Amino acid sequence: MSQFKPRVMSGARTTHQLHVGNYWGAIRNWIQLQDQYECFFGIMDLHGLTTAYKRAEEIKIYNRDIFADLIAWGIDPEKNTVFIQSMVPEHIELFMYFANLTPMGWLERVPTWKDAEEEAKASDTHNLGRFSYPVLQAADIAVYQGSLVPVGADQMAHLELTREIIRRFNHLYKGKLPEPKPLLTETPLIPGLDGRKMSKSYNNTIFLTEDEKTLKKKVNSMLTDSRRALRENPGVPEDCTVYAFHKLYSTPDDLKWVVEGCTTAGIGCGECKAKLCANMEAKTKIPREKKKELLNNPKTLDSIIEAGCEKARMEARKNLNTIKDWMKLR
Repeated sequence: MSQFKPRVMSGARTTHQLHVGNYWGAIRNWIQLQDQYECFFGIMDLHGLTTAYKRAEEIKIYNRDIFADLIAWGIDPEKNTVFIQSMVPEHIELFMYFANLTPMGWLERVPTWKDAEEEAKASDTHNLGRFSYPVLQAADIAVYQGSLVPVGADQMAHLELTREIIRRFNHLYKGKLPEPKPLLTETPLIPGLDGRKMSKSYNNTIFLTEDEKTLKKKVNSMLTDSRRALRENPGVPEDCTVYAFHKLYSTPDDLKWVVEGCTTAGIGCGECKAKLCANMEAKTKIPREKKKELLNNPKTLDSIIEAGCEKARMEARKNLNTIKDWMKLR
């Protein structure tokens, strides 16, 4: 581990393009962490395959798209180790060692498995990969000896299971893997276009680098406060999806304008959406151009990806050899 900075490990699951919920829930925090810690950021395509295995051919496309997004929005591949999970096979080897020492009962009690089991059966994703997801997650962290994991409060159960797996490993093999501690981060709940939680499965997302025309179309389709069925009716901003986005993208002066205009019917929903769209476009324009430049220069992007994956693999291989020494497998 680094002698100077604590090591952070986190990842983005590959299922589609990143959306604005991913940015405000994780990527923004990563950008802030990269100057304070030694960071390993993964594009977790093996995790993505647990539900997207029927469209596996799309995964490599999204891997590149996500990699380009991370760089465009401010993740520095020189400061951090940014990698694609499947290109570091040590993750899978450590997963197998952990899988053998993880009791089935631990996984059966995972809240996200129990809560989603019926949905998984309905969508034909009631599979071993999805069931054992937390074990691979533990391996993802331990293979880099990550000591800190940025999480929201709703993810604490998963991290605690990782800690239990690592604790049992250390007990059985007299190992010294760090039990990762939570780095609690503010993760605002981002509503989708329809007011529900933003999710690709609900088809209510705004992707992180939408083109200006599509961004405007999606903002205009946002659900608003039902009290404002007529222009002259006052509304309650806190009950409006558009206002939830204003709190993320707009200045204090703009927020004041929205609140006063909505509660007095001084502005219409169209004006409110137009202001939001302009503010979102202002934040999106430069990263969109950076991402476009990367995707249009595949050799440049490939070299960055390959360098990051090789850097990750060197560290993972070194740590896995230590783990195998503890297990007396070498």
